[in-house]
Amino acid sequence: MDAGAVTFPRRTTRQIFVGKVPVGGGSPVTVQSMTTTKTADVEGTLQQIYALAAAGCDIVRCTCNELEAAEGLAHIVPRSPIPVIADIHHQYRMALAALDAGVHGLRLNPGNIRKPEHIKAVASEAKDRNVPIRIGVNGGSLDPELYDKYGGRVTPEAMVESALSEIAYFDEVGFDLVKISVKASNVPLMVEAYRQLADATDYPLHLGVTEAGPLPEGIVKATAGIGALLAEGIGDTIRYSLTADPVEEARAGKVLLESLGLRERTGVDLIACPSCGRAEVDVIAVANAARDAFADREIPLQIAVMGCVVNGPGEARDADLGIAAGRHRGHLFVKGMNVAVVPEDEMVETLVEWAEFISEHGAEAALARVDTEKAAREAEKDRLALLDEQGADANASEQRVELLNQRFD
Repeated sequence: MDAGAVTFPRRTTRQIFVGKVPVGGGSPVTVQSMTTTKTADVEGTLQQIYALAAAGCDIVRCTCNELEAAEGLAHIVPRSPIPVIADIHHQYRMALAALDAGVHGLRLNPGNIRKPEHIKAVASEAKDRNVPIRIGVNGGSLDPELYDKYGGRVTPEAMVESALSEIAYFDEVGFDLVKISVKASNVPLMVEAYRQLADATDYPLHLGVTEAGPLPEGIVKATAGIGALLAEGIGDTIRYSLTADPVEEARAGKVLLESLGLRERTGVDLIACPSCGRAEVDVIAVANAARDAFADREIPLQIAVMGCVVNGPGEARDADLGIAAGRHRGHLFVKGMNVAVVPEDEMVETLVEWAEFISEHGAEAALARVDTEKAAREAEKDRLALLDEQGADANASEQRVELLNQRFD
């Protein structure tokens, strides 16, 4: 299968538009995040929104918890590079104020805006303005009546019922520009809730593990939940809820979608070996330096950093470009073919140079400009020298196995 090809079917959903960004209906899965600034701080909020957009964020959410925040939104929305959603809790009047400010969408929490007349008033106003609403169910803020109904605890059934009850109010006023989330901090609970919701409705779904926590644990937890559902074809838009700079949320979402083949790659896919006793360089340091060097470059290539020439080029033969360390120098390879030998301290710089050339001219043009046979001979020379020096079993695994067997003889 071609790299980037989707290996699972997408769930069929209705389509809505948040500003000009389509959500659902077979459109690309989108990445969302939320600003951490005070929305009344217009310049500070816009600065963060631009940083999020540069990191891959498609839609941004801003809190609207007071009149000053709504006034801030009136200035932010027309200057934002991506659609803006107002996050509303408790005060339905803030939703109406955000609509007056021109936002592209609303997020309502049915757990804390519970009066039917308030819910329907917001839905009616949103309908008149053609503005979508996300029903944002949160396991930590369910309606107390639902807690009681389901034994005083959060269950998937309780969260789904909360979402469907909100939809019923929307139906009463003929509003259907809806997407839904049923987030929880417990990953199995969140996954099951979304599965049940996907069976119950065809509205587009916004995925997230709420309060996932700080790095790196938060990324692992969020990926476990979001990735599992995306692999089942469930989900139309996602957010990583991390205790970190929101730019990290956007980056994580972008990487996940590209890794699953759900979005076209725009930046470098950096792969690197975990290192071993045969490594001739500090693989972690080189990989980190390469990651930093490519961070802001839109070069849609897979690039490999390998610690040695014994297995490196072979293991990374499918990469567009890579480098394998060998005796204080690096062997550069393109599509598995050796093309150059460079000093250790120039490896990252050389990767960048060749990546830019390949991105502009293609791999065939890169191979045509070098003597690949000579480069291959140099790489083989280093490979044989390394094997002679360290042996085929650099980590002494066979010796350890033999010792273990002796203990049980």
